[in-house]
Amino acid sequence: MASFTAASGLKSSAAFGAIGLALSGMHALTGVGIPCPWRSVTHTLCPFCGSTTMGAALLHGNVADAWMANPFVFTLLAGLALACVCWLVEVLGGPAMRLPRKLRDQRVWYAALAAAAITFAVWRNLLPSA
Repeated sequence: MASFTAASGLKSSAAFGAIGLALSGMHALTGVGIPCPWRSVTHTLCPFCGSTTMGAALLHGNVADAWMANPFVFTLLAGLALACVCWLVEVLGGPAMRLPRKLRDQRVWYAALAAAAITFAVWRNLLPSA
């Protein structure tokens, strides 16, 4: 596996952002979103349900509605935005900002993300509907 570079992180984030922008823009303009296969089968919300609605709310500048649509993905996007700022500083010649070596194990991050996603999904499905 190739080693990580700030430029590759920015390129991947830009591609991810372009896809999210296209999907959110389509939803904001037409009201059409991508149906969730998990919700179609189980009739429960997955951790990512509401992400397109969240993106559309952000496009309209409505941060409160974006948070209400999906606080889990909103938090992930805030973390990605922070990482992108750090990578941009590095690409522009600033210092490389990296996590301490003990916190760089991807398996730990994937496990933490999975645990957070499962916890959020259980929590949001147990809340009484408004």
